[in-house]
Amino acid sequence: MRVSQSMTRNVEIVHPEDSIREAAALMAQLDIGSVPVAEDDRLIGMLTDRDIAIRAVARGLGPDTAVRSVMSTDVKYCFEDQTIEDVTENMANIQVRRLPVVDRDKRLVGIISLGDLALEEGTEEEAGKALKGVSRPGGEHSQAGTQH
Repeated sequence: MRVSQSMTRNVEIVHPEDSIREAAALMAQLDIGSVPVAEDDRLIGMLTDRDIAIRAVARGLGPDTAVRSVMSTDVKYCFEDQTIEDVTENMANIQVRRLPVVDRDKRLVGIISLGDLALEEGTEEEAGKALKGVSRPGGEHSQAGTQH
């Protein structure tokens, strides 16, 4: 099965000049924890609720701070024509629960999440394997281990 068969299409985006208040309002409205950041039809970052909490609020930045100032720029993504097996293995390895989906011209066409895969008939096993990898201790976003 290909990613294009399971991904969520018509993904809402924010722009780098938008405020984190606007982005947070969109995230609240859609009940999501992350949103892609795009500029001129290209994916340039991801903004997560964690980015807002750690990179903005914890540092005393106000709600009018530009998304560009706190977004994650090292964006991991997958291609719409990749197999679910390849993508879920990658998600487990890099410990992420969702990935933006791009076409071969690197234009954003969707987003794939473990939730999408858990609900899709025939991909539940891959979703479970990915979740096991994502849930293992450690990794870039772990609160275990050394303190900063």
